[in-house]
Amino acid sequence: MARIEGVELPPNKRVEIGLTYVYGIGRTTSQRILSRAGIDFNKRVKDLTLDDEGAIRDAITSLALQLEGELRKEVTLNIKRLVEINCYRGIRHRRSLPVRGQRTHTNARTRKGPRKQAIAGKKRPGKK
Repeated sequence: MARIEGVELPPNKRVEIGLTYVYGIGRTTSQRILSRAGIDFNKRVKDLTLDDEGAIRDAITSLALQLEGELRKEVTLNIKRLVEINCYRGIRHRRSLPVRGQRTHTNARTRKGPRKQAIAGKKRPGKK
């Protein structure tokens, strides 16, 4: 079983897709890594030899990519910085609201969480 950057790649997937299980590698980066390593995109992960795995690791280091823990740490620090300097994006992160300009009157349920139950009789107090 192939293990790259501390991530077990799924054995029955094509290498091009399997590499995307590593945080920080998408389809395009995966293709660039495989072409640099000289490995066929359609080869299955279980069919990789130790030499192929080494070539993939060498290609990743030669591209100087930030992956997995290092990349997660940088993203977290960037968000913390935005929150600390009290910029608009930082405030949106702090309040758990959409950061990139989406509407919140309707939608945004994933970010805001489940609906809060309305309090009965709150809408029109004192009227009959």
